[in-house]
Amino acid sequence: MTTTADDDLGMTDSPAGQFDPAPTRAADRPTARQPRTPVRRSASQRPLPPSRDPFLRPPSGFAAHAPGTLLRSRPVELALFGLVSQQVTAWQLLYRSSDMHGRPEVAITTVLLPKGAAPDANRPLLVFGSAMDAVTDRCAPSYALRKGALSPGSITQLEWLLVANAVRRGWAVTIADHEGPHGGFGVPREPGYRSLDGVRAALRFAPLGLRPDTKIAVWGYSGGGMASAWTIEMAPEYAPELNIVGAALGAPVGDPGEVFLRLNGGAFAGFPAIVIAALHRVYPAMAEVVRDDFTEEGRRLLERVQRLGPLAALPLLVGRRLENYLNRPLDDVLPQLAEMFDDIRLGSAAPACPVLVVQPIHDQVIGVDGIDGQVQRYREAGAAVWYIRDRLSEHFSMLPLSTPLSLDWLADRIAGKTLTEPTTKTVWSVALEPSHWRGLVELATTAMRVTFGWALRQESEPVAAEASGLAA
Repeated sequence: MTTTADDDLGMTDSPAGQFDPAPTRAADRPTARQPRTPVRRSASQRPLPPSRDPFLRPPSGFAAHAPGTLLRSRPVELALFGLVSQQVTAWQLLYRSSDMHGRPEVAITTVLLPKGAAPDANRPLLVFGSAMDAVTDRCAPSYALRKGALSPGSITQLEWLLVANAVRRGWAVTIADHEGPHGGFGVPREPGYRSLDGVRAALRFAPLGLRPDTKIAVWGYSGGGMASAWTIEMAPEYAPELNIVGAALGAPVGDPGEVFLRLNGGAFAGFPAIVIAALHRVYPAMAEVVRDDFTEEGRRLLERVQRLGPLAALPLLVGRRLENYLNRPLDDVLPQLAEMFDDIRLGSAAPACPVLVVQPIHDQVIGVDGIDGQVQRYREAGAAVWYIRDRLSEHFSMLPLSTPLSLDWLADRIAGKTLTEPTTKTVWSVALEPSHWRGLVELATTAMRVTFGWALRQESEPVAAEASGLAA
């Protein structure tokens, strides 16, 4: 075996021409003397943000390898809000992927198993799309989920309270940095490429013990639902070999252009600002608008929001209107961006797997009309979609309330249970279904275990989603 110039980062070149996952470096390997109780970390012990982390440096020659080729691996420790160590076994995988134009790039995913889990070839794999919703790399899952991370305003850190329910079921989980190295919030196709290539890398990573035909489920909400939608839209053409058995999408954006205009000047005007800060790096038309039409104050605002997590940026931008930062009327600018908005709209390709979509009717962030349209486009393209519209929930309450339903529905797809014909159902609330009450109790107990860093053990079998008739 010949070594490469990147051996200092733990990467070797195999005789087959693919990169093998690196052996754990001595500095990263746990020892018998390592304390089992949490320790306070100094600033020098904190993980590096992705932009400064040498682990993410592309190894020479990576572009010659197939998408999903595993380049490098390392064990990591996860913690709630960077503080409370979690009872999971976690690694990070660096692999070859593609940008929105199909050009080679490296990407990273965080893969998880229940603490102490033995390899199990029948274990399913959950692909979780995180609502990163930011340009700053401090909101990337590979950073935000780690022990010692400082990620103010991160949604990903809050989502861990819910994702832990999948680990508690005994599933393996992969959480890709689907926005890539430059925080591409709203960029099309790339989230799918990075997530799918992360699955390919995970299936090749021996410590997970997975098989090439492992059953794969996809789940995400809001910005994570948008990323998950791109994942299942891209899968039939980009990664047809993957055995994706189902996807659960919550409030998956549908038409980002419509959301962009809907939120302008409202309580959530920070989201359009973050999207502009991301898309102007990718689309020349948006870059031209920022350069030629934004005021100096507007450009300073974009520079500020691209350094903030979404929950930190939103309070600063309540009520801000885009028109106040332009040198000409917004209606004159929008035609220049029409092609970009068409490109980022979801629903142009049909997912091959069954899809559950859950959406609040009175969603204050993502309008139900946009999701109605996305579902309609999927169905017209030949996809099988089960659609639940919830009257009483709003955007933020819908995520935890729909978690038991989403995971139960995915568990049924993993188990191979038969579905009836696709339906659209409007209900008062998914939380009013008695079959989901047990799941909500387990959701609360899991959140308690995560908060105190206790073991994630499943104490009872999940109730099947079909029992309620909501998503049969």
